[in-house]
Amino acid sequence: MVQTLQEPSHQQTQYVVLDGITWQTYQAIQKDLGEHRSARLAYSQGVLEIIMPSQLHEFISRILEAIVRTLAEEFNQRLRGYGSTTLDREELVRGVEPDSCFYIQNVERILGCRQIDLNTDPPPDLAIEIDITSSSRRRFEIYLQLSIPEVWRYTERQGVTIYQLQGNRYVECEFSPTFPIISGAVLQQFLQLAATEDDISVVRAVRQWIRAQSQQS
Repeated sequence: MVQTLQEPSHQQTQYVVLDGITWQTYQAIQKDLGEHRSARLAYSQGVLEIIMPSQLHEFISRILEAIVRTLAEEFNQRLRGYGSTTLDREELVRGVEPDSCFYIQNVERILGCRQIDLNTDPPPDLAIEIDITSSSRRRFEIYLQLSIPEVWRYTERQGVTIYQLQGNRYVECEFSPTFPIISGAVLQQFLQLAATEDDISVVRAVRQWIRAQSQQS
């Protein structure tokens, strides 16, 4: 049974879906909202989803982001995080702003880039999606079209699930393709720890767990 972090009823993630939105209107809304905002946008062939994350939503996202950075450091992997940067391609008529995203395997290809352009640059290697009150089905379809290799998805019912892009679909995996010793169950344990411990304590616990696994192997 998966334990879940509880969210007060007045702190729900809010979202709205608008149909019949042109690419030009989507771009204009993006520009009007500006870069310094909490809202996340997802656009797919005329359908625009606007998400206003709750405190719990952001809390889970930031903890998972800290875990990714700790894993990369412990495994001596290069990493470049782009947070909720806009990932879009006009020719696909699709765009999305993940809760967090990272370049890991392809980090060398984007170092020095002032702005990511998916027409010429590779997509992020890993995206994080927090799905509390809104379905991430539409956003997964966008990730698929953008060819993002790995997605971590959190839901209250299932906890953290890891997906890998295989061919033309995402396949659920027990372990992360990027960090092979990490499973969704382990990530969920650290999220549970974060419910009662501060961020530094969680990062310290991740480091200790990784080093313990290395000693056993």
